[in-house]
Amino acid sequence: MKVFQRMPYSVYYQAIVKKELCWHLTAILRSYEHLAFDRTIDNATSRFEFFVSADLEDYFVRLMDYFIEQGIVTELQKLPNRLYLGE
Repeated sequence: MKVFQRMPYSVYYQAIVKKELCWHLTAILRSYEHLAFDRTIDNATSRFEFFVSADLEDYFVRLMDYFIEQGIVTELQKLPNRLYLGE
């Protein structure tokens, strides 16, 4: 008998991305397979959300630290996954 195992939900982050460089950030993130899914959740403030593969979270944070140093990303926050509705 095969038992269903629940896949872990992705880790959830939000950040402000410099508007004129958001394409740069998105292109780099999408060049890494299975690292993160990103999308804009507020165009006016250029707030992005990131759904990050749990086993690659450390790598994602290091990459975001680089973008913070470059002035591309600000206000990076780890938050509860807004799509997780519980059991």
